[in-house]
Amino acid sequence: MDTQNSTTDKRRSIASAMTLGTALIVVAGVAGYTAARATDTPPPLSVPFSGKQLGFAPLVKTVKPAVVNIATTQRVQQPAQESDQEEMLRQFFGGEPEQQQRARAVHALGSGFIIDPSGYIVTNNHVIDHATDIQVTLTDGSVHPARIVGRDVKTDLALLKISASRPLPYVAFGDSDQEDVGDWVIAVGNPFGLGGSVSAGIVSARNRDINEGPYDDFLQIDAPINPGNSGGPLFDQAGHVIGIDTAIYSPSGGSVGIGFAIPSNVAKRVVAELRESGHVARGFLGVSVQVVTPQIANAVGLDRPEGVIVASVTANSPAEGAGLKRGDVILAFNGTHIGAARDLSIAVAATPADKTVRVTVWRDGQRENIDATIGRQGAASG
Repeated sequence: MDTQNSTTDKRRSIASAMTLGTALIVVAGVAGYTAARATDTPPPLSVPFSGKQLGFAPLVKTVKPAVVNIATTQRVQQPAQESDQEEMLRQFFGGEPEQQQRARAVHALGSGFIIDPSGYIVTNNHVIDHATDIQVTLTDGSVHPARIVGRDVKTDLALLKISASRPLPYVAFGDSDQEDVGDWVIAVGNPFGLGGSVSAGIVSARNRDINEGPYDDFLQIDAPINPGNSGGPLFDQAGHVIGIDTAIYSPSGGSVGIGFAIPSNVAKRVVAELRESGHVARGFLGVSVQVVTPQIANAVGLDRPEGVIVASVTANSPAEGAGLKRGDVILAFNGTHIGAARDLSIAVAATPADKTVRVTVWRDGQRENIDATIGRQGAASG
């Protein structure tokens, strides 16, 4: 009996061992199959992580506190709507409707940037034009009323001032003449009221004339700017303001990658004069000119079309006093080559009144140098 029980126990032990062994074999087989499946699936595409690329984040973090949002209120007059009762009485008693006017508040948004810790702010003139109330919002959320220190319609620039209880973060103008086509630029502003928006792009072209004024000399950029970006800064990679975002070319009203900024080297002089006197004093020569075509160049004996030809001379002007004549071709002004009428307008306007400059002209088949003492621009332009 004991022998039989012992035999039975051995059989059970062997069966148990076989069952466990079978289980081990099955598990091992499943594991091996899974590993084979994993090996068949390629890993996702990626590159070895070498650390986060900085991009423009450090630059944006540094300059953003000096960029502000500007909200303005204008009061515009519009015809008043005649009520139903007024119309009924007028029809009953006769007479014509009265042309009454009523004021309506219009709100607009723009951008600007602080150029002095005491609270001087640069923006576009069209942002604050005709405004009866100007409110500036800083990046910390505080809102400050602003007053207009001065504005210049011809370059579309304005200087504002706010009062603050502490020195404010500010940025400085850079040298826009050092910017080349293809250089990276950063625009920060308030497009569509979305304050603190940042966009990046490159300088697409220089010296653009978009027929906005007599002194057009815009930087063209492809960094997206939209309504509300007006007056905001355009930064170079060192955090210097090399332009003021002003206009866009757009059939739809939104960004299509063609924007225009006033170069900082134009803005610096204008802003300095606005801060000092509230207005801009420009030089005046007193001539009207037109481009030299190949036909004109041939007629006056020039080897190639260059300069601008004097079409008329204003009476009692600096040009008349210097001896400039109708038919003279102005080739250079104060050392600056003149290739178009706009070149002469910009060069003359940038010259201080009472300064004597050399004007190089082509007259009677030869070059002549004429000294002209520049006047102060008034109603006329030159």
